[in-house]
Amino acid sequence: MLDTSEIVETIRLRYDWSMTKSKNDKSDKLGKNEYYEKLAALQLELNDLARWLQHTGKRLVVVFEGRDTAGKGGVITAMAETLNPRQCRIVALAKPSDREEKQWYFQRYVPHLPSAGEIVLFDRSWYNRAGVERVMGFCSEDEAKVFLAQAPVFEKMLLDDGILLFKYWLTVDQVHQEERFAERLADPLKRWKLSPIDVQAREKYAEYGLARDTMLEATHKEGAPWALVDFNDQRRGRLTLIRHLLDQIPERQVPEIRIDFPPLGHEPLRERFDTPFKPIAAAK
Repeated sequence: MLDTSEIVETIRLRYDWSMTKSKNDKSDKLGKNEYYEKLAALQLELNDLARWLQHTGKRLVVVFEGRDTAGKGGVITAMAETLNPRQCRIVALAKPSDREEKQWYFQRYVPHLPSAGEIVLFDRSWYNRAGVERVMGFCSEDEAKVFLAQAPVFEKMLLDDGILLFKYWLTVDQVHQEERFAERLADPLKRWKLSPIDVQAREKYAEYGLARDTMLEATHKEGAPWALVDFNDQRRGRLTLIRHLLDQIPERQVPEIRIDFPPLGHEPLRERFDTPFKPIAAAK
């Protein structure tokens, strides 16, 4: 396994190359202003969806899978940032504990499933076994094959119990993946996203593609199909994914609860502190 210094050196060697490729990319990428305008409209619809889930008691699970740097975290943030965090939860599980490694594989995910009216967004999911674990050798081939046989059965149980399940695979070409790794290296606020496993995985781009195809063939089932979304342009990819999800639940309008908001009845008051406790000094 490479250490941190080797990670830095390995990606730095490709940094100038990646940036040159980016500058020469003539694709029609979505501008920031247009993106935020379209996203705001979709976020209003996501709030309609959230109210519909509360009104009906339905439960929603969305699975986000894809290669490293594809943009899973970005689209999840775009979806969740305007929703009630008590209703919409993001699940991004860490490496399994020793105890979890000896459980039934799906067991660690079950406690995170939604209750009535809730939304759960899985930033990677049980499909780790079909992708990262299989390609990087963290599970055996027999374990991977058992998973591919059990996953459709597990998901049918969720569907039979009334859970709405949607599965998305985010696609990204390796040239853009390299750019994003280089960006993580250059930006100290994003460097936490870069790990030794990421560097090793870069050399297995083709192997990940083969594992993905095997996974899709085994688990693309009626009621829980996969949808692939192009995330070479992450802004456009987010809008495409959210629009697709909303279109799967077209009848989601419910009466909005009206809240009366009468005038205050007096001049607004200011904070007073009649004890030794005072606000800390403002930042300069």
